[in-house]
Amino acid sequence: MNRTSHIDLLICDCDGVLIDSEIITGRVIREALAALVPEHELDAQLHGSFGLQSREIIARAAVHFGLDLPEDFHPNVRRRAEEIIRAEVQAIAGVREALHAIDLPLAIASNSQHEAVRHALERTGLTGRVDVGVFSADLVKHPKPAPDVYLLAASTAGVDPQRCLVVEDSATGATAALTAGMQVIGFLGASHIPPEQGEVLRGLGVEHLLHDMRELPALVDRLRYLRTAETSA
Repeated sequence: MNRTSHIDLLICDCDGVLIDSEIITGRVIREALAALVPEHELDAQLHGSFGLQSREIIARAAVHFGLDLPEDFHPNVRRRAEEIIRAEVQAIAGVREALHAIDLPLAIASNSQHEAVRHALERTGLTGRVDVGVFSADLVKHPKPAPDVYLLAASTAGVDPQRCLVVEDSATGATAALTAGMQVIGFLGASHIPPEQGEVLRGLGVEHLLHDMRELPALVDRLRYLRTAETSA
């Protein structure tokens, strides 16, 4: 079989893929808003919002409940979430070993701010592994679900988007990567993932799902050569 790879760049999301942080951010947002609106109504409104930037989640809740929030509401929530993440967040089990085992250039594309992603890389011991760069929401005009951050990563690496493989956990991020023309692996192993998330991602066009990061190297290796093998068959 011809072992020429058709994937030249691996791109990973950060929150929920490298670090188990989405559940912390969601908890802080919920606590802040629960002081202002009925909790059972809030939970229904927040359902399915992970993957969005905290600013957008809060803005949507403000519109839904007719809240006139002070200007410092979001900065205070983000500051509190970042403090807890820095103190408590854990790396996704097996992610460091998995990414070091994959022989592809690596970029990170996140809806978080650049400094937060840098801290996550330090926390996971992946700073030296990310050889293409960190691409965050503050570097592009439109955050996910727009494809901007993924397209920036691909263009910086000089790689055609169709030759990029992305690991994402959220519908927001998967939409961004698919819109960019990239192949996506849906990761379902973080603690915040709802039971229906696999079907949500499949509905968007994500063909490959992963529950354990330790299985990522084998899946990436199979996908790198799958198209070549199918063509040669």
